[in-house]
Amino acid sequence: MEKKSGMRREAYDRRAAQENKDEVSAKACERFMELPEYKSAQVIMWYIDCRSETRTKPHLIKEVEKGEKRIIVPYCTEDENGDNKLGLWHMTSLEEMVVGKWDILEPPRELWGNPDKEVTPQELDMIMVPGTGFDKTGGRMGNGQGYYDRTMEQVRPDCSLIALCYESQLFDEILVAPHDVYMDKVVTESEVYKGKGRV
Repeated sequence: MEKKSGMRREAYDRRAAQENKDEVSAKACERFMELPEYKSAQVIMWYIDCRSETRTKPHLIKEVEKGEKRIIVPYCTEDENGDNKLGLWHMTSLEEMVVGKWDILEPPRELWGNPDKEVTPQELDMIMVPGTGFDKTGGRMGNGQGYYDRTMEQVRPDCSLIALCYESQLFDEILVAPHDVYMDKVVTESEVYKGKGRV
């Protein structure tokens, strides 16, 4: 556990130190959108970047405005047992979002659970997965809160799990637990790496 905590701190530092974040992020997002999985998917979950994460908002907004796919964005909430979970919101406009937990854009709390806007994990064709660090086999290290882990456990077997990160966030090997999910692919500004995926 201590070793993983040290790796997570290093990953945060690498991500924060990334130069030319706008330019590098744009290359990564464009590479992501060129994937055959993206082109064939209809219901796609994007993450909305915060702090030093790979910046997604410019491309996310364009995809929402195009309206060719159902763009889903997550927000942090709890299940009936008080455990962390992601709510999944069909985003149709940037104007409908507000600044919420951890300064991340999210739908207004009074609209959470709106059946016209919410989707279930089983409806997702593809997830853009953030993280603090990855390796080239699809190993992932998150923030340690379990939000994405719980969502990825519930998706269909054919839902593509695609990591988006800076090349500088790649480690030789991420320490993964038996229950951790490997990514199908890891996309950076420089390359697309084929991960182990789910077995």
